[in-house]
Amino acid sequence: MTQGGYGLMSNQQTSVRPKILAFAGSTRTDSYNKKLVKIALSGAESAGAEVTFADLRDFPMPLYDGDLEEREGLPENVRKFKALLLSHQGLLIASPEYNSSISGVLKNAIDWASRAENDDEPPLACFKGKICSIMSASPGALGGLRGLVTVRSILGNIGVIVLPDQVAVPKAHEAFTESGTMKESRQQASVQALGANVANLLLKLQD
Repeated sequence: MTQGGYGLMSNQQTSVRPKILAFAGSTRTDSYNKKLVKIALSGAESAGAEVTFADLRDFPMPLYDGDLEEREGLPENVRKFKALLLSHQGLLIASPEYNSSISGVLKNAIDWASRAENDDEPPLACFKGKICSIMSASPGALGGLRGLVTVRSILGNIGVIVLPDQVAVPKAHEAFTESGTMKESRQQASVQALGANVANLLLKLQD
């Protein structure tokens, strides 16, 4: 686990609040990564951002299929998810580690969202220039760290500016309270700092 260095700024006022989209690469109801990204979300809100939480369970998408896309266009839930991405300047993404890599549901959502709806849409419009912090939680000893390597690589290659600080929470089944916060206060602060990092950088870019 690495700790953020941008600082948590509380109640920062700005004429236009930056908008950040937070989601986890898991559809499980009691997902550790949903809990994790919601903690980062709280840090972004405290730093002055407007944050939207999206649950990928609410956007079921078929496996990406080029023939399906050519025949029917983008599925409705893909268009809805893309609209969310397009309307936010920042991203907070928590990814579980599946077999040392990214989760299938997160990769599939990224693959679909990378597709243009029409010829007028710029390439990778949902991703280019977005500011993002990534994180993971896993019952394993590395906390999903190996999967974050892949997440960072994918996002970087499609134009997302992924901040260097990240958090990987090991033994996730023991790390959270019943209310969804971290049991360790330092760990809680590190995760909140990830959200604050994105918010603070977006605020600086507005100046």
